[in-house]
Amino acid sequence: MKQYIDALKHVLDNGELNQSRAGNVIRTFGYQMRFNLQQGFPAVTTKKLAWKSVVGELLWFLEGSGDNKRLAEITHGDPTKTTIWTANANADYWKPKAKYEGDLGKVYGVQWRNWRGVDQIHALLAGLRRDPYSRRHIISAWNVDELNQMALPPCHTFSQFFVANRKLSCQLYQRSADMFLGVPFNIASYSLLTHIIAKEIGLGVGDFVHTFGDLHIYEDHLDVVKQQIQRVPGKLPTLSIAPKKKINEYEVKDFVLENYKSMDSLKAKMAV
Repeated sequence: MKQYIDALKHVLDNGELNQSRAGNVIRTFGYQMRFNLQQGFPAVTTKKLAWKSVVGELLWFLEGSGDNKRLAEITHGDPTKTTIWTANANADYWKPKAKYEGDLGKVYGVQWRNWRGVDQIHALLAGLRRDPYSRRHIISAWNVDELNQMALPPCHTFSQFFVANRKLSCQLYQRSADMFLGVPFNIASYSLLTHIIAKEIGLGVGDFVHTFGDLHIYEDHLDVVKQQIQRVPGKLPTLSIAPKKKINEYEVKDFVLENYKSMDSLKAKMAV
């Protein structure tokens, strides 16, 4: 994951200190990373990746849910557990809009599976099977008409899929990127999505391309970021997926990172 360490250094070297909605940030605009998924699964090794949470959230997206309790149930087997979305669900700015406890509104998965009646995942799979070389294989979470009905407008806004040499690649456009806490999670999530989609339609995997708009490091994350960039990335793990399962049948336990070895955790407070 040298690509990720290089991206952190890029922000530190080229960013400008600004105020933001959630605190002071060092930020810059426009950057891209590329990961060859055949060379290993891009799980960060210079700190510990919360793999169970990565898988749980993606399965929650694919289910089309916007219920934080359902996310906890998928990830931990217990709807009362805390998730990476709990702070958003409990945020003062959102709670008056929530329709029930744990409601996050029409966030990512809701848009993926029901954009005004359109199931984008179904359409993506059908399109890839029917016309794999089309330039229209896109999933979008940025529903302009419903942004005010979301606990958090989507940071990873849309992804495009591409087939060449019987391999599936994915490019993600991320409008807003918390480089320390969010981006390693996002890399793993969309790389996993690429594997799942490829397996569903009988393709190998190609590249995951991660394109950014606003890249930022929170000022109160600087100490741990500076620790992280001194660490040397280790060998990437490989991904094992349970066989003979369809996209709507997976559980968290069906996805295993084999030979994943990470350095000690580096912790920081999540901005909400």
